[in-house]
Amino acid sequence: MPHSHLLTQIGYVLSGLIAVAIIFLGTRFWLAPGGASAEFGIAASPPLSPGFNAWLSVKGTRDMASGLFIMLLMVNGMPHVLGEFMLAASLIAFGDMVTVLRSGGSRALAFGMHGLTGLVIVATGACLIIGAS
Repeated sequence: MPHSHLLTQIGYVLSGLIAVAIIFLGTRFWLAPGGASAEFGIAASPPLSPGFNAWLSVKGTRDMASGLFIMLLMVNGMPHVLGEFMLAASLIAFGDMVTVLRSGGSRALAFGMHGLTGLVIVATGACLIIGAS
């Protein structure tokens, strides 16, 4: 089916872009924790300290690993499994959105960055699952 092949291609392109973005953002939490933390959207984040920097590094490591998981599934040609992974991974973005909202942080960042990212990840997963069927 030509449409299913196109959906799979779209899913792979979006997955690659998401993987690169997540790795980049995770790297920022290691290299520029103050800026990365401020741009995340949580209200009243504590000032940078060795302890807070360590927590930001933990977040950065998990982001980088998530991006690498996506790349591993892409390289191994497993569109259906990649699609399922993306659907599960969308919970990270939606969880970030809820965390920002619960902290009294920026609604624009919560919905515009985290929520929209979650929706793009869901759409990516759907393209891959439908395309692989």
